[in-house]
Amino acid sequence: MDSSLSQMVRGAPPRLSSIQGPVQEQLDRVGDELRRIVLSDFDMIGDVNDHLLFVQGKLFRPTLLLLASQVGGRAKDDALTLAAVVELVHLATLVHDDAVDHSVLRRGMPTVNALWTHQVAIIMGDYLYSRSVSELARLGHLDALAVLAKAANEMSVGEMRQLTSYDALDFTEADYYRLIAAKTASLMAAACEMGALAGVPAYREPLRRFGHNLGMAFQIADDLLDYTGTEEVTGKPTGHDLRERKVTLPLVGAMENTSDVEHEEIRKFFTRVDPSDDEIQRIVDIVAERGGLEYARGRARHYADLAEESLATLSGSVELDALRDSVSYAVDRSR
Repeated sequence: MDSSLSQMVRGAPPRLSSIQGPVQEQLDRVGDELRRIVLSDFDMIGDVNDHLLFVQGKLFRPTLLLLASQVGGRAKDDALTLAAVVELVHLATLVHDDAVDHSVLRRGMPTVNALWTHQVAIIMGDYLYSRSVSELARLGHLDALAVLAKAANEMSVGEMRQLTSYDALDFTEADYYRLIAAKTASLMAAACEMGALAGVPAYREPLRRFGHNLGMAFQIADDLLDYTGTEEVTGKPTGHDLRERKVTLPLVGAMENTSDVEHEEIRKFFTRVDPSDDEIQRIVDIVAERGGLEYARGRARHYADLAEESLATLSGSVELDALRDSVSYAVDRSR
C-alpha cells in the first residue's frame, strides 16, 4: 500500500504545509509574482487587487504545478510565473462565481461584489484572466497558453451548465460529474500539465490525468464539507450549497434511497426562495440517514485511487511523494 492510501486508512492525512515543503521557497515568491503581473496604475484595480491578494488562499494549484514541474528533473525558470498565472485564473473564477451567486463572504472575508459592486467583480475577473493570458504571451509559452485557455473555456461552459439547470431534482449523477470536471478538475489538470511543460514534457499526459482525478476527488470532498464541515474549515457558511439550492453528490446519492415523503420534502425545499436553517438541517439529516454522505465518500476514494494510478509510471522523488500525499489531503478534508 502506498504512502497516501495508508495515511487515508490510518485517518491521519498529511498537512498541506508538509505537501508544500519541497516547493516552499518558490511558493513564498508566488505572492510577489502575482503582484508584478496584476500591477496597474488605475487606483480601483489596485485597491481590488490588494484585497484579493490579502485574502489569498492556500495556493494549492500553484503547489501542484510547482511539484509537477520538479518530477523527474529540475524545473525551468518560468515555473514560478506559470504557478502565479494558474492562481490568477483560479482567483478570477472565484470572483466571477461570487458575483454570479451573490455571495458576500469568501474564506471568511467580504467578496469583491460585496465590497464594491457586481459590475466591478465581473470586470476584475476579466482583468485577472486577461493579465494571465498576457503573461503567457510575454513568455512565448504557447503550449501552456493552449492548456490554460482550454481549461478556462471548460470552466465557463461548466458555469453556464449550472446556471441553466432549472430543475434541480432532474440533475443526475452524470450531470454532476460533467459539471465538476469542468469547474474544478479542469484547472487542476491544467496546473499539473503546465508543471510538466515547465519540467519534463514527456510527463504531461500522466500528470494531466493525475490533476483531473485529483480535482474530481477534491470537489466531491468539498461538497461533502458543505454537509459535514464548519465555517472555520470551509470559509463559507455550512449549508451554503443547499441555501443556494445547488444539488451535489451527497444529495444525488441519497435520492436513490429516499421515501416518497422525503422526496416530497426535498422537492418542496427546492421551491423555497430563502430556506431557513431548520429546513436546511432537515435536508442534511435526510442525506445522512439515506447514505448520501457515505456514497459521496466512496466516489471520492474512487477518484483518489485513479489519481494514484496516474503516477505509477513516473520516477520517484520527494516531489512525487508530495503529489501522492496531496490525494490524501484532498479527500480527507471531508472528515
